[in-house]
Amino acid sequence: MTSVPSDAVNILISIIPIVGIFMGSVVIFFYLLWWHKQRMFLIQKDIVQRKSFDLDSFSLLTGLLLLGIGGCLTLFFLLKEGLSYSVLSGIIPLSLGLSLMAFFIIRKKQRRDEKGS
Repeated sequence: MTSVPSDAVNILISIIPIVGIFMGSVVIFFYLLWWHKQRMFLIQKDIVQRKSFDLDSFSLLTGLLLLGIGGCLTLFFLLKEGLSYSVLSGIIPLSLGLSLMAFFIIRKKQRRDEKGS
């Protein structure tokens, strides 16, 4: 004998993820609100420290990672399925990695030219 769940059980089961998503959103909202208030307080008291972002190192690291991942995926899909649309899942990160590596090289040359001038 199979039992069919009642409508009330189905409603409760469908409400649980909605409540979970809502509560998670509330937690994230208050975290961002408190972080913003803390940041504003630090700025008012002139305590905030600026973090420097090294664009050269970031572009080199990201370019190398994407180049490696894209190269492996492209080779894998070429060997597995030949030349098809699935190869795009490797060509896209490969081209992004090549672009970031080109950006790194161009920026490095520009910095060298600025120091020489």
